[in-house]
Amino acid sequence: MAGRNKRFTKFILAVMLTAMLVFMAACGNKANTNENANTGNANASASPVQSEQPSESPAAATESVYPVKVTDATGTELVFEKAPTKVVSLAPSETEVLYAIGAANEVAGVDSFSNYPEEAASKPKVGDMTTNIEAVAALNPDLVVASSTMNTDAVEQLRKLNIKVLATDPLTYDETIAKIETIGKIMNKNSEAAQVAAHMREVKQQVSDAVKDAPKKLVYLEFSPGWTVGSGTFLDELLTIAGGTNVGAAQAGWYEVSAEEVVKQNPAIILYPDLGEDPNPIVTGLTSRPGWDAIDAVKNKQMFEVGNDETARVGPRLADALLQIAKILHPDLVK
Repeated sequence: MAGRNKRFTKFILAVMLTAMLVFMAACGNKANTNENANTGNANASASPVQSEQPSESPAAATESVYPVKVTDATGTELVFEKAPTKVVSLAPSETEVLYAIGAANEVAGVDSFSNYPEEAASKPKVGDMTTNIEAVAALNPDLVVASSTMNTDAVEQLRKLNIKVLATDPLTYDETIAKIETIGKIMNKNSEAAQVAAHMREVKQQVSDAVKDAPKKLVYLEFSPGWTVGSGTFLDELLTIAGGTNVGAAQAGWYEVSAEEVVKQNPAIILYPDLGEDPNPIVTGLTSRPGWDAIDAVKNKQMFEVGNDETARVGPRLADALLQIAKILHPDLVK
């Protein structure tokens, strides 16, 4: 168990480093990275997956009309003549999407970090932060779902083998919903995907309505020891929707925190993920930093643990993360 926790901590850090490098790519550099949780972020100019099938209302979208054409986050057009029957997932977020839309039987393999739902653990494994290309190919998939930023190398290698890969990279809550709907259309699971999307929209509306008139809470979020999240990320957006102001928003992407700047900002609330370790290394670091005992959140014991997977993965449980954060920030308004 301890070994798994250590690996998962490294995994979260890898996500943040990847996301930071990808943000730099928006400024003209090309990031070359590989794999996630939850999770991360991409070039701010990247567009969400686009589908060329006519848009339909959730009630009407019961059956996909093939061929279905989509353009993914890498700008690659994919054409599906029928619903895929053997799908391999290279990221936990994609695995969660497939299960949420009722495509469990079509899942042929997953990455080793795909731990939700529990059934996913029984699927053949195709690697961790480094995808085992041979293992993927051996499963003979008719679709691989991946993160365009976390699985960059794997996406390129698999495409060279003429394996169809849908690479996505949602930057926002709404883009995550759009991704789920697109995968639902590809898999001919439109009704199921519509239900997931509707739930996520309902949660967002519930939280937005509840906190719209509430004073913003100043929040610091640390997702790996010494690392925080800034603007242009889905986590910064979650904090905003939940009625908070991110003290790290002055800088973009995921970055190494300035301890002095956080003290200066003096957040009222500090959030950190459950890393499955006791003591949590983030808490140990927070409470031992010089000057941090003067921060309101520390003095008033307003430091809260949030679910790691829910907040790190751009999938259906992002709604759970939003609700959890909102309840912490505004417990009197969000039930």
